[in-house]
Amino acid sequence: MSESLSEKDTVKVNAGAVKGDIESDSYDGDGVPNRTLHRQLKNRHVAMISMGGVIGTGLFLGTANALMQGGPVGMLLGYTAMGTVVFAMMTSLGEMVSYLPIPGGHIKLAERFVNPAFSFAMGWNYWYNWLITAPVELSASAVLVNYWNHSVNDGVWIAIFAVVVIAINLLGAGAYGEAEFIFASIKIITIVGLIILGIVLDLGGGPDHDRLGFRYWKNPGPFAQYLGIAGAEGRFLGFWAVLVQASFSFQGTEIVAIAAGEAKNPRRNLPKAVKRVYIRILFFYILGTLMIGLLVPYNNPRLNLADGTAAASPFVIAIEIAGIKALPSIINASLLTAATSAASSDIYTSSRALFGLAAAGNAPKIFLRVTKNGMPWVSVTFCSLFVVLAYMSLGSGSAGQVFDWLSTMTSISGLMTWFGISITYIQFYKGTKAQGLDRTTFPYWTRFQPFCGYYSAVACFVIAFFSAFNVFIHDQWNTATFVTSYLPFIGFFILYGGAYLYYRVPPVKPADMDFVTNIAEIEADEVDDPPPKNKMEAFWAWLM
Repeated sequence: MSESLSEKDTVKVNAGAVKGDIESDSYDGDGVPNRTLHRQLKNRHVAMISMGGVIGTGLFLGTANALMQGGPVGMLLGYTAMGTVVFAMMTSLGEMVSYLPIPGGHIKLAERFVNPAFSFAMGWNYWYNWLITAPVELSASAVLVNYWNHSVNDGVWIAIFAVVVIAINLLGAGAYGEAEFIFASIKIITIVGLIILGIVLDLGGGPDHDRLGFRYWKNPGPFAQYLGIAGAEGRFLGFWAVLVQASFSFQGTEIVAIAAGEAKNPRRNLPKAVKRVYIRILFFYILGTLMIGLLVPYNNPRLNLADGTAAASPFVIAIEIAGIKALPSIINASLLTAATSAASSDIYTSSRALFGLAAAGNAPKIFLRVTKNGMPWVSVTFCSLFVVLAYMSLGSGSAGQVFDWLSTMTSISGLMTWFGISITYIQFYKGTKAQGLDRTTFPYWTRFQPFCGYYSAVACFVIAFFSAFNVFIHDQWNTATFVTSYLPFIGFFILYGGAYLYYRVPPVKPADMDFVTNIAEIEADEVDDPPPKNKMEAFWAWLM
């Protein structure tokens, strides 16, 4: 327990730690204000952040690559398999953050249940991942506008969208929650509408009245032959390529952990969000990929993401094949909403990750500065500065190429984040067993542990390790692909090794893990939600 820690270890574990939501005007030893984050995210905000975070350009656009590389069945199997990994990871994360919803999320939890070095590696890896993703999404937003208007320079659109997402974050967690509630609602309505439309089109309800059924599963076939490689090898490699693509599409599901430190009634609201993760996976992705495979053949030449607009979306291709007008523009607008929402979430997440690093003593304490309403303005401002990297996409030659490399590296960083979360949970589970804690009394728990933790850890490691498998087969070697894929993979362990040599703090023994600190403050923050006044409010409370 925490009382058994030495004074030296306590300083390392709690350096700059955020002390619940109290002492808002206290100062640390360096004279830096040690105010805390405020719990401004309501239940509906957390629900929509958790639901909307999994819906983005990966589902609307990324499935085009998945269909082309794996075929309809290969794509469906790949997304299903990756869905099980995400479910296992989220149940592990959900149990930890529901019990300890503290600022810094899984970064602080890694410090408490593994050691400061692991927290260091996870924190900087996670910060980098979302820091670089924001300019990627901003540049994508500019390209999406080109679907309607080519007369304005992309740099102007990047500036406009950058101002919008930075302003949202500077207004605080409450404004971010409201914006995400609106953005996520649009995305959910869009994907639900597209799935329903897909069913109608497949059954012959479109203008052409062509009943497709499982036609494209027969011709050109259920599996694509990856790179034209014949036989089972080509089909398996196609499935694996989809698995890698699916892992990129699912990234963002863990954002709810970072939001835990600013969520109201987290011990009630976070379990609700986590319990419904399987519904989001099954409905949005599994059913979505099933419909895509029924509506579009994998050899359709338009499945090319080169232009980056809705024109390459399998949904749009299916709609245009059926002869429906106007809807492509609506889908492009939804894609624009998804990209803007993602950029806003990226700044929010990277700034809170930086705040968590500072709270763990792994970043300068100046990043702990917050406004009176609990907005970490130094972290938000610093992370917002990096949106200028979006302008690298406007150039030609080496600058644009470097930007593409950075984008690839963020994807592998995401997988390593999931790997780190899983390892943290395995340690967390060992601690509960060693200290005789009854997990069934926790706000959230499942019977599948610790198997889910081990499964997600192994799966994420293997997928990241083989993410650039294509460079090793059939004369496909590409040095840039190899380096950008494996640098963040190896970098995670380099960060851990370097931090371990610096801190020289071994992994926390299960019997010494701290399951007490912050609990009193968290329980004191819990308040009863007002009872619903009518049936509509009761339905809304159930839905959220």
